[in-house]
Amino acid sequence: MRPSQPLSPGMEAKLTRLLDTVETKADYQRVLCLWLRATLQLSATEVAHVLGWRTSSVYNLHSRYLHEGVAALLSVGRGGRHHALLSPEQERRLLASFASTAREGGVAEASLIRRAYEAEVGHPVAKSTVYRLLARQGWRKLMPRPAHPDVSREAQEKFKKSSAVWSAPRPDVKPNAVFRCV
Repeated sequence: MRPSQPLSPGMEAKLTRLLDTVETKADYQRVLCLWLRATLQLSATEVAHVLGWRTSSVYNLHSRYLHEGVAALLSVGRGGRHHALLSPEQERRLLASFASTAREGGVAEASLIRRAYEAEVGHPVAKSTVYRLLARQGWRKLMPRPAHPDVSREAQEKFKKSSAVWSAPRPDVKPNAVFRCV
């Protein structure tokens, strides 16, 4: 195995200062990984054992530090939309044309949004892609409340006013023995 590349002189002091300024646990562990190598001259295996990491992770971090510098230690994000078909801004623009219909009380159909999305992207996409897009942009499924076409508001109000009279408990009536709690 080839010997590890030496760190630049003065690295101990710089890493010690950096340990005091980091805010997240992940950043602290990455800085500590290098600090252990610089100050105590621990091998990658020993550093991995101290941190509870794999030896390959220690090697990878040391290599990244030597190539990228301090940027490799701080706020290295994980995840993201690496396979996105459209940027968030393009998605907002696509849905803007359907937003006016939805605001006026109309129904924005997912099938129409899907066709527009496919036209924008240039190839067919799954239904789930469109539903994830809608969820990502804060849209949710709202449906008009079903109502009978022959509904009478006057009859509903009259029922509300009269129902309190016959459904209220009567204090003068003795409770039935069947419903009595023991």
